[in-house]
Amino acid sequence: MSVDLYSKAGELAAAHKPFAIATVVRVHGSSSARSGAKAIVDAKGRIVMGWVGGGCAESAVRSEALRCIKTETPTLITLDMQDEVLGVGMPCGGMMDVYIEPVLPKPELVIAGHGRIAETLASLAYAMNFSVTVHDPSAEQEKFPQADRLINKDFDVTEVAFGPRTFVVIATLHKNDHLWLQRALEGQAAYVALVASAHRSLLVLDYLRAEGVPEEKIRSVWAPAGLDLGAATPEEIALSIMSQIVAVRRGGSAESLKQKVAHHAAESDTGVSDDKQKIVRHCDAE
Repeated sequence: MSVDLYSKAGELAAAHKPFAIATVVRVHGSSSARSGAKAIVDAKGRIVMGWVGGGCAESAVRSEALRCIKTETPTLITLDMQDEVLGVGMPCGGMMDVYIEPVLPKPELVIAGHGRIAETLASLAYAMNFSVTVHDPSAEQEKFPQADRLINKDFDVTEVAFGPRTFVVIATLHKNDHLWLQRALEGQAAYVALVASAHRSLLVLDYLRAEGVPEEKIRSVWAPAGLDLGAATPEEIALSIMSQIVAVRRGGSAESLKQKVAHHAAESDTGVSDDKQKIVRHCDAE
């Protein structure tokens, strides 16, 4: 990888922009690109630097890179270039394996509120490689040593941006929790949760309905927050919330691994198997 390509990757990473690096790892037969060729694909599917082949091979790599960025999962694809009609539009007579790896900024956990649940959440999120922002007038650095950012302004939500990699937990002990929810739902946060009793949760959600918040958005709120772990202490409640965040982020079912193994075993008995390496044979890969 050239110095310029390294520099571009560093520039995008420093700007907290998601992108993917595509690398030709193996070539079978004739190919327009050689092993080791690399390209950077941005979040819009554009190759901003590098080259891994032209024409439809490039189109296929761009398309798969977008999927990798969206799913946060690397992939290895094979581009079939042996046939101009059946292949990816480049009759070079060979096949090319391309490894595509997404490079993503840290997800951000925004905690509105303070207290032991909030403190434990911040510690757990730090251990999970989240960037942590704590927003509360009473929040102190000693209580949140791993927080990347502390905001002590009283309910100034303009200090926080809610993007698709933002996870929001509202633990304000009823203070402005309805306003926090309303603001969070105006953004594109991946997860919005309210730490409250079932009764309080219903009251807050009814307030949102009265304010005209669409029902679809209201249904997206996790209230009360967390999974049913039988949590009794603030630390256990924080663990249940962080477990839910991980499940939402990774697309997990939150079922026990024992149940999952049994489910997969049943699928194997019916002939259902995991997906194998993807082979792209069509120019219209996008």
